[in-house]
Amino acid sequence: MGGAVLRTTTQVRALTPDDLPELRALLDRDRLVNLFVRNRIDATGLQTRWLGGQVWGYFEDGTLVSACHAGTNLVPVEATPAAIEAFAERVLADNIRPSSVVGLRSTVLPLWELLEPRWGPARSPRLDQPFMVIDHDSKLRPDPRVRQVVMDEFDTIYPACVAMFTEEVGVDPEVGNRSGYRARVSQLISHGWSFAIIEDGQVVFKTEVGAATPYACQLQGVYVHPDLRGRGIAGPAIAAVVEQVRRTIAPVVTLYVNDHNTAARRAYERAGFQQTTTFASILL
Repeated sequence: MGGAVLRTTTQVRALTPDDLPELRALLDRDRLVNLFVRNRIDATGLQTRWLGGQVWGYFEDGTLVSACHAGTNLVPVEATPAAIEAFAERVLADNIRPSSVVGLRSTVLPLWELLEPRWGPARSPRLDQPFMVIDHDSKLRPDPRVRQVVMDEFDTIYPACVAMFTEEVGVDPEVGNRSGYRARVSQLISHGWSFAIIEDGQVVFKTEVGAATPYACQLQGVYVHPDLRGRGIAGPAIAAVVEQVRRTIAPVVTLYVNDHNTAARRAYERAGFQQTTTFASILL
Protein backbone atom coordinates (compact mmCIF):
# COMPACT_ATOMS: atom_id res chain seq x y z
CA MET A 1 0.00 0.00 0.00
CA GLY A 2 1.26 3.50 -0.79
CA GLY A 3 1.82 6.04 1.95
CA ALA A 4 -0.72 8.75 2.64
CA VAL A 5 -0.39 11.89 0.51
CA LEU A 6 0.31 14.91 2.70
CA ARG A 7 -1.70 17.91 1.56
CA THR A 8 -0.53 21.43 2.21
CA THR A 9 -3.31 23.70 3.39
CA THR A 10 -3.05 27.22 1.98
CA GLN A 11 -4.81 30.47 2.79
CA VAL A 12 -4.72 34.11 1.68
CA ARG A 13 -6.06 36.69 4.11
CA ALA A 14 -5.64 40.32 5.09
CA LEU A 15 -3.00 40.66 7.79
CA THR A 16 -3.82 42.42 11.07
CA PRO A 17 -1.65 44.04 13.74
CA ASP A 18 -1.47 40.61 15.43
CA ASP A 19 0.53 39.41 12.39
CA LEU A 20 3.17 42.16 12.62
CA PRO A 21 5.95 40.06 14.21
CA GLU A 22 5.66 37.33 11.56
CA LEU A 23 5.35 39.89 8.74
CA ARG A 24 8.40 41.83 9.93
CA ALA A 25 10.41 38.60 10.03
CA LEU A 26 9.34 37.89 6.44
CA LEU A 27 10.27 41.41 5.29
CA ASP A 28 13.65 41.16 7.02
CA ARG A 29 14.67 38.35 4.66
CA ASP A 30 15.63 41.15 2.26
CA ARG A 31 15.67 44.48 4.06
CA LEU A 32 16.60 46.43 0.93
CA VAL A 33 14.20 44.95 -1.62
CA ASN A 34 11.31 44.92 0.88
CA LEU A 35 12.01 48.45 2.14
CA PHE A 36 8.85 50.08 0.75
CA VAL A 37 6.45 47.64 2.39
CA ARG A 38 8.41 47.70 5.66
CA ASN A 39 8.16 51.49 5.68
CA ARG A 40 4.41 51.28 5.11
CA ILE A 41 3.73 48.80 7.90
CA ASP A 42 6.04 50.60 10.35
CA ALA A 43 4.20 53.87 9.62
CA THR A 44 0.69 52.41 9.87
CA GLY A 45 0.95 49.40 12.18
CA LEU A 46 -1.25 47.60 9.62
CA GLN A 47 -4.19 49.80 10.63
CA THR A 48 -6.38 49.81 7.52
CA ARG A 49 -7.49 53.42 7.93
CA TRP A 50 -3.87 54.59 7.73
CA LEU A 51 -2.64 51.99 5.27
CA GLY A 52 -5.14 52.95 2.56
CA GLY A 53 -5.43 49.32 1.54
CA GLN A 54 -4.39 45.94 2.90
CA VAL A 55 -1.40 43.68 3.18
CA TRP A 56 -2.32 40.11 2.32
CA GLY A 57 -0.52 37.10 3.70
CA TYR A 58 -0.15 33.79 1.92
CA PHE A 59 0.00 30.96 4.46
CA GLU A 60 1.03 27.34 4.08
CA ASP A 61 0.07 25.09 6.99
CA GLY A 62 -0.41 28.17 9.16
CA THR A 63 3.00 29.71 8.38
CA LEU A 64 3.33 33.07 6.60
CA VAL A 65 5.25 32.31 3.41
CA SER A 66 4.64 35.41 1.25
CA ALA A 67 2.85 38.76 1.41
CA CYS A 68 1.45 41.37 -0.95
CA HIS A 69 0.83 45.09 -0.36
CA ALA A 70 -2.54 45.82 -1.99
CA GLY A 71 -3.20 49.55 -2.12
CA THR A 72 -2.35 52.24 -4.65
CA ASN A 73 0.63 50.03 -5.48
CA LEU A 74 0.48 46.25 -5.71
CA VAL A 75 3.80 45.00 -4.30
CA PRO A 76 4.51 41.25 -3.90
CA VAL A 77 6.85 40.33 -1.04
CA GLU A 78 8.97 37.16 -0.97
CA ALA A 79 6.33 35.75 -3.31
CA THR A 80 6.56 32.07 -4.29
CA PRO A 81 4.99 30.87 -7.57
CA ALA A 82 2.02 29.45 -5.63
CA ALA A 83 1.61 32.73 -3.73
CA ILE A 84 1.70 34.75 -6.97
CA GLU A 85 -1.20 32.69 -8.33
CA ALA A 86 -3.13 33.09 -5.10
CA PHE A 87 -2.54 36.86 -5.00
CA ALA A 88 -3.65 37.23 -8.63
CA GLU A 89 -6.88 35.37 -7.82
CA ARG A 90 -7.49 37.61 -4.81
CA VAL A 91 -6.81 40.82 -6.75
CA LEU A 92 -9.26 39.87 -9.48
CA ALA A 93 -11.89 38.57 -7.05
CA ASP A 94 -11.76 41.77 -4.97
CA ASN A 95 -11.82 43.92 -8.13
CA ILE A 96 -8.83 45.95 -6.89
CA ARG A 97 -7.32 48.27 -9.47
CA PRO A 98 -4.01 49.79 -8.32
CA SER A 99 -2.07 52.40 -10.28
CA SER A 100 0.97 50.12 -10.56
CA VAL A 101 2.47 46.69 -9.89
CA VAL A 102 6.00 47.12 -8.53
CA GLY A 103 8.72 44.90 -7.11
CA LEU A 104 11.28 42.30 -8.03
CA ARG A 105 11.13 41.57 -11.75
CA SER A 106 11.08 37.83 -10.95
CA THR A 107 7.74 38.24 -9.14
CA VAL A 108 6.14 41.18 -10.96
CA LEU A 109 6.34 39.63 -14.44
CA PRO A 110 4.58 36.34 -13.57
CA LEU A 111 1.98 38.26 -11.53
CA TRP A 112 1.33 40.61 -14.45
CA GLU A 113 1.03 37.64 -16.80
CA LEU A 114 -1.97 36.49 -14.75
CA LEU A 115 -3.50 39.99 -14.48
CA GLU A 116 -2.90 41.29 -18.00
CA PRO A 117 -5.74 39.33 -19.68
CA ARG A 118 -8.21 41.22 -17.46
CA TRP A 119 -6.34 44.51 -17.03
CA GLY A 120 -4.11 44.91 -20.03
CA PRO A 121 -2.57 46.38 -21.94
CA ALA A 122 -0.44 48.31 -19.46
CA ARG A 123 -0.11 52.07 -19.97
CA SER A 124 3.64 51.86 -19.38
CA PRO A 125 5.40 48.52 -18.72
CA ARG A 126 8.92 49.02 -17.33
CA LEU A 127 10.29 45.52 -17.39
CA ASP A 128 13.99 46.11 -16.65
CA GLN A 129 14.80 48.47 -13.77
CA PRO A 130 18.23 48.03 -12.17
CA PHE A 131 17.92 48.17 -8.36
CA MET A 132 21.01 49.98 -7.10
CA VAL A 133 22.59 50.28 -3.65
CA ILE A 134 25.34 52.25 -1.90
CA ASP A 135 26.39 51.62 1.72
CA HIS A 136 29.25 54.11 1.99
CA ASP A 137 29.90 57.77 1.19
CA SER A 138 30.61 58.48 -2.45
CA LYS A 139 34.15 58.95 -3.73
CA LEU A 140 32.87 61.85 -5.83
CA ARG A 141 33.30 65.28 -4.31
CA PRO A 142 29.81 66.11 -3.03
CA ASP A 143 28.19 69.27 -4.37
CA PRO A 144 28.16 71.65 -1.37
CA ARG A 145 25.01 73.38 -2.65
CA VAL A 146 22.79 70.38 -1.87
CA ARG A 147 20.70 70.80 1.28
CA GLN A 148 17.40 69.88 2.85
CA VAL A 149 14.41 71.81 1.52
CA VAL A 150 12.48 73.84 4.11
CA MET A 151 8.72 74.33 4.15
CA ASP A 152 8.99 78.01 3.18
CA GLU A 153 10.34 76.75 -0.18
CA PHE A 154 7.29 74.61 -0.99
CA ASP A 155 6.11 76.94 -3.77
CA THR A 156 9.59 76.83 -5.32
CA ILE A 157 10.11 73.06 -5.19
CA TYR A 158 6.55 71.96 -6.01
CA PRO A 159 6.58 72.81 -9.77
CA ALA A 160 9.82 70.82 -10.14
CA CYS A 161 8.17 67.85 -8.41
CA VAL A 162 5.20 68.06 -10.79
CA ALA A 163 7.49 68.38 -13.81
CA MET A 164 9.61 65.40 -12.76
CA PHE A 165 6.57 63.20 -12.00
CA THR A 166 4.91 64.08 -15.32
CA GLU A 167 8.11 63.40 -17.25
CA GLU A 168 8.86 60.12 -15.46
CA VAL A 169 5.39 58.60 -14.98
CA GLY A 170 3.68 60.07 -18.02
CA VAL A 171 0.71 61.58 -16.18
CA ASP A 172 0.20 64.91 -14.44
CA PRO A 173 -0.06 64.24 -10.66
CA GLU A 174 -2.33 67.27 -10.29
CA VAL A 175 -5.04 65.67 -12.42
CA GLY A 176 -7.60 63.87 -10.26
CA ASN A 177 -5.92 64.25 -6.86
CA ARG A 178 -4.04 67.55 -6.76
CA SER A 179 -4.49 67.95 -3.00
CA GLY A 180 -3.12 64.44 -2.38
CA TYR A 181 0.06 65.10 -4.35
CA ARG A 182 0.60 68.49 -2.71
CA ALA A 183 0.17 66.84 0.70
CA ARG A 184 2.73 64.16 -0.18
CA VAL A 185 5.34 66.73 -1.26
CA SER A 186 4.66 68.74 1.90
CA GLN A 187 5.00 65.60 4.05
CA LEU A 188 8.40 64.75 2.56
CA ILE A 189 9.67 68.29 3.21
CA SER A 190 8.41 68.21 6.81
CA HIS A 191 10.17 64.87 7.39
CA GLY A 192 13.46 66.37 6.18
CA TRP A 193 13.35 63.95 3.24
CA SER A 194 13.49 66.51 0.41
CA PHE A 195 16.91 67.62 -0.91
CA ALA A 196 17.73 70.19 -3.57
CA ILE A 197 20.01 72.77 -5.10
CA ILE A 198 18.04 76.01 -5.34
CA GLU A 199 19.67 79.07 -6.87
CA ASP A 200 17.98 82.41 -7.55
CA GLY A 201 14.57 80.82 -7.06
CA GLN A 202 15.27 78.05 -9.59
CA VAL A 203 15.48 74.35 -8.76
CA VAL A 204 18.74 73.15 -10.30
CA PHE A 205 18.50 69.63 -8.81
CA LYS A 206 16.17 67.81 -6.46
CA THR A 207 15.36 64.37 -5.08
CA GLU A 208 13.43 62.89 -2.17
CA VAL A 209 13.68 59.94 0.17
CA GLY A 210 10.43 58.15 -0.63
CA ALA A 211 10.67 55.46 2.04
CA ALA A 212 12.97 54.62 4.94
CA THR A 213 13.55 52.07 7.68
CA PRO A 214 16.25 51.98 10.35
CA TYR A 215 18.35 49.94 7.91
CA ALA A 216 17.98 51.69 4.57
CA CYS A 217 16.15 54.31 2.54
CA GLN A 218 15.10 54.73 -1.08
CA LEU A 219 15.61 57.80 -3.28
CA GLN A 220 12.96 58.86 -5.75
CA GLY A 221 12.18 61.77 -8.04
CA VAL A 222 15.73 62.62 -9.09
CA TYR A 223 15.50 65.72 -11.30
CA VAL A 224 17.87 68.14 -12.99
CA HIS A 225 16.43 71.28 -14.59
CA PRO A 226 16.09 70.57 -18.35
CA ASP A 227 18.22 73.60 -19.31
CA LEU A 228 21.10 72.31 -17.17
CA ARG A 229 21.25 68.66 -18.17
CA GLY A 230 24.42 67.21 -19.63
CA ARG A 231 26.66 69.36 -17.43
CA GLY A 232 27.59 66.70 -14.88
CA ILE A 233 25.39 68.12 -12.12
CA ALA A 234 23.67 64.88 -11.09
CA GLY A 235 26.70 62.82 -9.96
CA PRO A 236 28.13 65.23 -7.36
CA ALA A 237 24.61 66.22 -6.26
CA ILE A 238 23.68 62.58 -5.66
CA ALA A 239 26.98 62.11 -3.81
CA ALA A 240 25.98 64.97 -1.49
CA VAL A 241 22.53 63.48 -0.92
CA VAL A 242 24.05 60.08 -0.09
CA GLU A 243 26.38 61.67 2.46
CA GLN A 244 23.59 63.65 4.14
CA VAL A 245 21.04 60.83 4.05
CA ARG A 246 23.46 58.30 5.52
CA ARG A 247 24.17 60.72 8.35
CA THR A 248 20.57 61.68 9.14
CA ILE A 249 18.18 58.96 7.88
CA ALA A 250 19.66 55.48 7.20
CA PRO A 251 23.08 53.92 6.53
CA VAL A 252 22.22 52.30 3.18
CA VAL A 253 20.75 54.19 0.21
CA THR A 254 18.84 52.47 -2.60
CA LEU A 255 17.01 53.42 -5.79
CA TYR A 256 15.78 51.83 -8.97
CA VAL A 257 15.97 53.28 -12.46
CA ASN A 258 14.72 52.45 -15.94
CA ASP A 259 17.30 50.45 -17.87
CA HIS A 260 17.04 52.74 -20.91
CA ASN A 261 17.84 55.88 -18.85
CA THR A 262 21.55 55.62 -19.50
CA ALA A 263 22.37 59.16 -18.35
CA ALA A 264 20.83 58.54 -14.93
CA ARG A 265 22.44 55.13 -14.61
CA ARG A 266 25.87 56.62 -15.38
CA ALA A 267 25.35 59.34 -12.76
CA TYR A 268 24.40 56.78 -10.10
CA GLU A 269 27.32 54.54 -11.00
CA ARG A 270 29.73 57.50 -10.84
CA ALA A 271 28.37 58.30 -7.39
CA GLY A 272 29.12 54.71 -6.31
CA PHE A 273 25.80 52.89 -6.61
CA GLN A 274 25.98 49.25 -7.71
CA GLN A 275 23.20 47.11 -9.14
CA THR A 276 22.22 44.23 -6.84
CA THR A 277 19.03 42.94 -8.50
CA THR A 278 16.35 43.98 -11.00
CA PHE A 279 12.92 45.51 -10.43
CA ALA A 280 9.98 45.89 -12.78
CA SER A 281 7.06 48.33 -12.68
CA ILE A 282 3.79 48.00 -14.58
CA LEU A 283 2.08 51.41 -14.69
CA LEU A 284 -1.66 51.06 -15.27
